[in-house]
Amino acid sequence: MMVWKSTLVAILILQLITWGGGQDIDPDALLKLSFPPAKPTLSNLYAVCLHGNGRARYPASCFPSSSYAYAHRAGNAVNRLEAWFGQCCYGGVATGKGQILCCAEQAWKTSLSQFCIDEFSIMTVAHECCDVKGEDRWNCFNKQAANPSYQPLPDFNAPMIPPDRIFNWDPNTC
Repeated sequence: MMVWKSTLVAILILQLITWGGGQDIDPDALLKLSFPPAKPTLSNLYAVCLHGNGRARYPASCFPSSSYAYAHRAGNAVNRLEAWFGQCCYGGVATGKGQILCCAEQAWKTSLSQFCIDEFSIMTVAHECCDVKGEDRWNCFNKQAANPSYQPLPDFNAPMIPPDRIFNWDPNTC
C-alpha cells in the first residue's frame, strides 16, 4: 500500500513538472526518484533501454531561479544520462547487447564524472561519492542508486530534454 502511494505521489509531481506547474515542488524530493542513477548491468540493461521515456526528467521549470544548485546539477546529470542512454540503445552507435552495455556504462561514468566536475566547480561541499576516486567512486554512486532496476513510473511519459553536453562513445574501451 505504501509503495502504491509513493508511486502515485511521484507520478503527480512529475505530471505537474511536465505541465510547467512544478516550480513550487521541492527539487531535492524530486531527485530521490532518480539520483544517483545505477550502473548499467546485464541485469538492468533491458529496462535502461526500454523504459527511458518512463523515468523522471528535470526541465529547468522544476527548479527555482535561485537556490537548489545541487538539485539542478543532479537533475542535469540525469537528463544528460537519459539522453545518452537513448544514443547507446537506439542511436545506432552500438550494436549488440555487449556494445550497448559498454556504451551505457561509459555514458553513466561520463555523466557522473561531469556531475562531480560541476560539484567541485562550486564552493560548497561536493557529493560524498565525488570525494572518492577510481572504482570506489562508481561503487559509491551505484550503492546509493535511487532506482537500480531502472523501472519506469506507471503511466508517465517524460518530456524530451536534449543533453547539455555531447557524448562520444569510445568502443575501444570495451
